[in-house]
Amino acid sequence: METSTPLPANPHPNTHSPGSSEGIERGQTVSALGRNDDRLDLQAEDNDDYGGDGDRSLSLAEQEGQQQGPHITFGTSSFDSTQGNLQANQGELDAAGVDQRYKLENKDNRSSYPSRSSRTIISFPRGDPENPYNWPTRRKIFVLFAGIVSVVNSTLGSSLPSGATQYLADYFHVTSQAQLVLPISLFLVGYVFGPIVFAPLSETYGRRMVMVITFGFFTIFTLACAVAPNWPFFLVFRLLCGITASSAIAVVGGLFADIYNDPITRGRAMAFFMAATTCGPTLAPIISGFVSVVTWRWTFWVGLIIAGVSQVFLLFMPETYGPTILTRRAQRMRRETGNPNIFAPIELEKKGARQMITITLTRPVRMVVSEAIILFACLYLSIAYAIFYLYFEAYPLIFQELYGFNTGLAGLPFLAIGVGAFLSTGIFMYWDTKLARAKKANAQWAIVEEYRRLPLACIGGPLYVISLFWLAWTAKRSIHWIAPILSGIPFGIGFMLIFMALLNYITDAYEVFAASGMAATSACRSIFGAVLPIAGRPMYKGLGVAWASSLLGFLSLGMCIIPFAFIKYGDRIRANSKFCQELRAKKKQDEEEREREHNTASAPIEDFDRLNESHEKRTEDV
Repeated sequence: METSTPLPANPHPNTHSPGSSEGIERGQTVSALGRNDDRLDLQAEDNDDYGGDGDRSLSLAEQEGQQQGPHITFGTSSFDSTQGNLQANQGELDAAGVDQRYKLENKDNRSSYPSRSSRTIISFPRGDPENPYNWPTRRKIFVLFAGIVSVVNSTLGSSLPSGATQYLADYFHVTSQAQLVLPISLFLVGYVFGPIVFAPLSETYGRRMVMVITFGFFTIFTLACAVAPNWPFFLVFRLLCGITASSAIAVVGGLFADIYNDPITRGRAMAFFMAATTCGPTLAPIISGFVSVVTWRWTFWVGLIIAGVSQVFLLFMPETYGPTILTRRAQRMRRETGNPNIFAPIELEKKGARQMITITLTRPVRMVVSEAIILFACLYLSIAYAIFYLYFEAYPLIFQELYGFNTGLAGLPFLAIGVGAFLSTGIFMYWDTKLARAKKANAQWAIVEEYRRLPLACIGGPLYVISLFWLAWTAKRSIHWIAPILSGIPFGIGFMLIFMALLNYITDAYEVFAASGMAATSACRSIFGAVLPIAGRPMYKGLGVAWASSLLGFLSLGMCIIPFAFIKYGDRIRANSKFCQELRAKKKQDEEEREREHNTASAPIEDFDRLNESHEKRTEDV
């Protein structure tokens, strides 16, 4: 009978250590009590299963040779059993080809590590100062600021050429209007790579390494845009800028989840993050509009200067990803103790390229196809995002051709959208505070997934529609230019509330699968944002400002029904979702496990043999 000590409970969400937080005195071990019997290991499905569930764990006190007192805890069943359950249950989620995929995964997961009985697995004990959740406030604020700065750079770069379009056309002798949209569209095509490539890499090598390296290349390619010798080279460098800039969009959300375990604080940090994604695109047209008068190259020199200053913050940013911090601790302990059998949980993973392709990278696509919530959320967010980037084609037509603004002044109307975005942050915080009070008062509506976030989209959707019709019928020479500019305020509020509501709803509804759901929405909206603006100028030229903007308004009117439909039918949709069904089963089992641990945690050491014999008999019965 194999015996083992479980992983300590880890407060960090990315270090899924399924056991008690206390060790066992004098190296005694306790057999696993089948904690994962017939259970889908959702963390493994989401590429976060560290393996070795039955291994002995090493808490910080044990690392220092201290005794923690007699305390028996019970861990999980063996890793092989977990993998078997994973293979069996995942078949319920994916009907086609699952057996072959998991044969590949199990083959890739084979490793030559020591046997489970000889391994020692470390985790964060309670109160560990190296756990990002326990960092001082000033350190967390620095990480928050560094993340927002990187996002502002990324989104600033996306629309940086918007105010320099005519100067680029004159210099490179580009006469096709469709080609003049490409500097922004190709950048957004690069955004597709963020959730597909850089998010998984950040969960393997850590957030800091991925962000520092990709931001460094973003800075280099911004420099390359400033010195591009011809139009094809310029477009290639813009695509490469988009690919490297997508890292910030994909990783920063995880960065904040790493350091804030309180949902309220984390939600507010995410609100600032989302507002920052709007800040960059609204500032870029102003910068390029005024600077490109000297030369279009100075547009990118300014972007390079901003990126260079921002790089300093990333260089000094600490690593926030818990599993990576534990890996470094394990490496240090192996060097200092000479014991090669000390491991961090993530080191026990053996994930191959085939598993990455067949499981991880295809999961967002499978969720779009099989999950109605993901499908319609992707559709709504993609339309809203594409219209936002189409404005970089529409605003110059309206304010330069109708009102006679120069390129610098034509960028100023975007400030109204930025004002609306920051006003939406205040609305979000007000709602979040109201929600927290309702939860504290045990209000029934506060525990319903659909009522927690979606009312914000029910406000934002109509505001978004109103702003489009407002712009459509006030953008006339006979009406003062301030009227169409002010339409940007409800546009910014509506745009941000839609995103805050739907992205948080996906996170609440899918939990451990939320990363894949977010990846699906990010990829879809980037594709829409790259393609739709290509049709923007021909549409506005053909239909006129009034009817082109009205067409977008009618399209958004159809989309704003989606959050209302989610509120009415969302519970039934989630009830029929196989992903959500497995989440509910996991929560129920976790509650039973916690109750079992609570009842057995105080068992004395003398009862070890009796408990072990009891488990052996239970195993034989099963």
